[in-house]
Amino acid sequence: MNSSKNLEEPRSLLEVKELVKYFPVLSKGILRTKQVASVHACDNVSFDIKEGETLGLVGESGCGKTTVARTILNLVSPTSGEVYFDGKNVFEIFNSKNTSDILDLRSKMQLVFQNPYTSLNPRMSVKDIITEPFKIHENVPKEKMDDRLFELLEMVGLEPYHANRYPHEFSGGQRQRIGIARVLAVEPKFLILDEPVASLDMSIRSQILKLLSGLQRKMKLTSLYISHDLNSVMHISNKVAVMYLGKLMEVADPDVIFKNSKNPYTQALMSAIPVIDPKTKRKKIILKGDVPSAINPPQGCRFHPRCNYAFDKCKEEEPILKEIKKEHMCACHLA
Repeated sequence: MNSSKNLEEPRSLLEVKELVKYFPVLSKGILRTKQVASVHACDNVSFDIKEGETLGLVGESGCGKTTVARTILNLVSPTSGEVYFDGKNVFEIFNSKNTSDILDLRSKMQLVFQNPYTSLNPRMSVKDIITEPFKIHENVPKEKMDDRLFELLEMVGLEPYHANRYPHEFSGGQRQRIGIARVLAVEPKFLILDEPVASLDMSIRSQILKLLSGLQRKMKLTSLYISHDLNSVMHISNKVAVMYLGKLMEVADPDVIFKNSKNPYTQALMSAIPVIDPKTKRKKIILKGDVPSAINPPQGCRFHPRCNYAFDKCKEEEPILKEIKKEHMCACHLA
């Protein structure tokens, strides 16, 4: 019986089903304001993340990655769709207005922000920043708060004496470590990492990624890693989802995405990854035109105006994200 249990696949901790988020475009008149259009930021996005794994979400700036993250956490309300965390409907819990259920869910689902220079309150000391969640969620007794504070600082590579300092006294990498410690204060099960190293120097990025990978293994965390840095995504993710203009184009293991992608947009992204070895040659795919407007996205496949392989069907019929091989999903009529 033990051997059969070991063969079981990990269960899905997070399930996103047909998630849609449109932002209204408003026109202000003399007497009233009316909606004239919508920005299709996230359009029918579906995926799941298994317990203990990391899904990397990649795509060009403005493709909807951060909107997906914030909608999952209900920081922006969805237009439609469902999100299930640990079998519970996330939006139903938030709409219930039940404070204890919402706090419980918030403690289990946490967000590491992109910019450590704006995500920390400059008027609060490190001690106040990290212990504030203890007071809100009441998960640590008052007499043990200092011990837990020092434990968290050690976990993220900071020293006890840093507790009495303020954010302006730290470098960008140290500030991000403080932000990570604050997130871990509520003992989450799921993290959304929204480009956590994008604003850091190249020399610091690898340290923060190594820290996040180590914490994930140690604490058995599940995470959604959002980035346009394809090298870091390939390094930290168990599976990669490629997004373009609000739509998922391809989902597969990192090796498949990197070496055997079937969607022309994914292939173009992979060709843009810098090659360290000067002797290695890679054909770079140059896309034509610019990204279309999310207010008026193209009919059919959203990538077809820039695709080198587009034909009539691509302009008329939208491809469905479907499994073309085991654990490999692609939205392309040619796949």
